[in-house]
Amino acid sequence: MENNNNADPSNSPGKCPVNHGQAPLNEGATIVEGNHESVSSGKCPVMHGGNTASKSNVMSWWPNALNLDILHQHDTKTNPLGQTFNYQEELKKLDIPALKKDMHALMTDSQDWWPADWGHYGGLMIRLTWHSAGSYRTSDGRGGAGSGNQRFAPLNSWPDNVSLDKARRLLWPIKKKYGNKVSWADLIALAGTIAYEDMGLKTYGFGFGREDIWSPETDTYWGAEKEWLAPSDERYDNVDDPKTMENPLAAVQMGLIYVNPEGVNGKQDPMKTAAQIRETFARMAMNDEETVALTAGGHTVGKTHGNGDASLLGDDPETAGVEEQGLGWKNPSNSGVGRYTVTSGLEGAWTTNPTKWDNGFFQMLFNHEWEPRKSPAGAWQWEPVSIKDEDRPVDVEDPSIRHNPMMTDADMAMKVDPIYKEISLKFMNDQAYFSETFARAWFKLTHRDMGPKANYFGPDVPQEELIWQDVVPAGKADYDVTAVKNKIAAANLTIPQMVNTAWDSARTYRGSDMRGGANGARIRLAPQKDWEGNEPQRLSYVLSVLEPIAAEFGISVADTIVLAGNLGVEQAAAAAGVPVTVPFSTGRGDATAEMTDVESFEPLEPLADGYRNYSKKDYVVSAEELMLDRTQLMGLTAPEMTVLVGGMRVLGTNYGNTKHGVFTNAVGSLTNDFFINLTDMRNSWKPTTKGLYDICDRRTGEVKWTATRMDLVFGSNSVLRSYSEVYAQDDSKEKFVADFVKAWAKVMNADRFDLK
Repeated sequence: MENNNNADPSNSPGKCPVNHGQAPLNEGATIVEGNHESVSSGKCPVMHGGNTASKSNVMSWWPNALNLDILHQHDTKTNPLGQTFNYQEELKKLDIPALKKDMHALMTDSQDWWPADWGHYGGLMIRLTWHSAGSYRTSDGRGGAGSGNQRFAPLNSWPDNVSLDKARRLLWPIKKKYGNKVSWADLIALAGTIAYEDMGLKTYGFGFGREDIWSPETDTYWGAEKEWLAPSDERYDNVDDPKTMENPLAAVQMGLIYVNPEGVNGKQDPMKTAAQIRETFARMAMNDEETVALTAGGHTVGKTHGNGDASLLGDDPETAGVEEQGLGWKNPSNSGVGRYTVTSGLEGAWTTNPTKWDNGFFQMLFNHEWEPRKSPAGAWQWEPVSIKDEDRPVDVEDPSIRHNPMMTDADMAMKVDPIYKEISLKFMNDQAYFSETFARAWFKLTHRDMGPKANYFGPDVPQEELIWQDVVPAGKADYDVTAVKNKIAAANLTIPQMVNTAWDSARTYRGSDMRGGANGARIRLAPQKDWEGNEPQRLSYVLSVLEPIAAEFGISVADTIVLAGNLGVEQAAAAAGVPVTVPFSTGRGDATAEMTDVESFEPLEPLADGYRNYSKKDYVVSAEELMLDRTQLMGLTAPEMTVLVGGMRVLGTNYGNTKHGVFTNAVGSLTNDFFINLTDMRNSWKPTTKGLYDICDRRTGEVKWTATRMDLVFGSNSVLRSYSEVYAQDDSKEKFVADFVKAWAKVMNADRFDLK
């Protein structure tokens, strides 16, 4: 956006706003002002934007350096509420009926600065919620409405999110009123649900419990494109085969939530668009019926906005000048609001009554013939060949004026794709069934990344257990833990067998959508029991030993697996001369096959696990980057990752029992040998085959150990080496064991929401 603030020219780019107009200093002169001293060399003595610009970073000098920032995404130091803040406790103070009443009132409280279409903010608030929740993807569980991430870049400035800055600002008075008793994440998710209720839909329910993040998730991978809305070909091996879209992505283009509303790469072809829709929604865990319901239900109300020149819109929120105060896309055309709003570039409503929940979408779609036309903003859309005047929606400002309805290419896909068409006609002929299906799909959309029902709060949480909530029944909690451990110890399982089985069971946990983990013991069910990384033969044997023990004591297999892993750690620590007791909480349950959505669990398969030196195949992404990704999903910090890897290596837990990185002569003892030998300068490190290295005696050349990149990165990366040096010190024997046990227990209990 052009800045016309008539500021002093000394504030122009490339010049310093400090110490201007004075006589130039001699090169190397020293300025002393009070206690501040700086050396001048003809340059400004204050920090400039080079250290804060979004595309500039001091580390850009070393573009191939391992970036650990992904492990700091949710650093509690950025949380202004402090580490003692407990959102679950704050929710208990929330007057939910009063909040909902205020939200209903907001829907028709049209503001002059951003007037509501037809006097109702429903369409805008639904889009706010939809675009927050719709960024979720099953591949890595990232995105979604669960963290309030839409407040920050890049999502707050995506082209597909134009005008949602206004929706969040309209919610601000309510957020201000209720303060910390309701998170932004919950408020954004609730907005669309209340909007639907206010327009006549009987919703399925709502659960509070989403905690806010306080900094951008800048290391979440949204695609490799370098420009917004780059052709979708860039993220497909073959754009005609949507299944070839790059993982973990779900949206078809950079900056879109779903598919291009104008068609694949902006070209009208509803059948081709249908194929992209099917793949994109599948990657959001939606089946065909849910996809049709969400598409039609989302377009039953509200409108698109493209009555103007989209090229004239100002900068997005992250780029706009400070005078815009966090808002973006300023529209200089006419009033710039109301009927002159420009958002997607498409223009028009889908139905005759766009503020009412009804069957209007299907009636409009199937009762008219449609043809491609361009909106006033130049975007391709579909409009009826002919239509009665009384069926056309009225103008958002003047009810005496009527306009043509419109459909996107995605809407037309609901009519031309045979499967979608059959579902659409079923919905058109049974409004009650459509409403119920949509309400349940909307609930799934807005809650999919919250994990099990234990994370839901409030009076509107449905009683029904849904398979996508990864139901796990409560297990027995009152039993003699020592007796069970003694029974496991008598079974003579090895330390690697016990530790690996517990680890493989727990490592599936993803903090991104709070799925996976040891609770439920789904490692004994399809698909997990057959995953290559779980070493099915070893797993089957260990389960054959542990399951009878669980049955004998009447406890869950899940508890027994974790308890065996803990026992293995305790035995290894004792062997190292540092006796410990690993913390253990009873009460895990066992899921059944009927409780397990096999298809939705398939993306949880660990294709690489640096902790066990495992990779299913060679990937373009380096092994260490894959480890950082898994570490972040598991909710671990960089120091926790370091101590766990070092401990797992000396326990002999590598996949396939390989010896890479096992820098010890006392395998099975929980020593700090990995770090001692990694940092020993009597060694040299030599690459052999791809990704493998020999650790040699520097004097004799004798090969002492072998290693992978995953092992050596803890000595090569400056940050990870600083942690490794701590654990290699002579006084760190006990600290290493204590830190390993603490991190291990964190992994084992990551999915114990009942304890949090």
